[in-house]
Amino acid sequence: MLRKFSEASRAVGNQDTIAPLRELNRIIRENRTGEYRSPAMELGFAPLEFAPGASRWRWEQQPPTVLNPFGTIHGGFLGVFVDELFATAIASVLEDGEWAMTAETKISHLRALYPGPLSGHGRVVRRGRTLAFLEAEVCDADGRSAVRASSTWSISR
Repeated sequence: MLRKFSEASRAVGNQDTIAPLRELNRIIRENRTGEYRSPAMELGFAPLEFAPGASRWRWEQQPPTVLNPFGTIHGGFLGVFVDELFATAIASVLEDGEWAMTAETKISHLRALYPGPLSGHGRVVRRGRTLAFLEAEVCDADGRSAVRASSTWSISR
């Protein structure tokens, strides 16, 4: 497992991959939310703010494809939303030439979420030289906490 992780780290760390990451991290550090792009945004996610060590997002409308047979939002899609919170929070504290990837994530679903406006925020709790620890929360339209998550990210140069 560790060998695969190391191989993935080297593959992502090559110069062909680092150049676009530098620009993406710069967009996040400069709070240019209108220029941020991610395939996950096709689900309707929208960044509201990138700040040092933090990010805020909204998910106003969910497409029918993200609903489970019970009519609630499938936990896997909430996981993608949480991952965007984490990715943009960590990117805001990376220096040029650094990149980060998820080492582990824990997601707790506190209540079922029905389609409707959601908000989320992520923050870096602690950033070291090679590891960062993050937290995130997703709330329903009434501001009630529905998802809480924590994650460890590996930082490379």
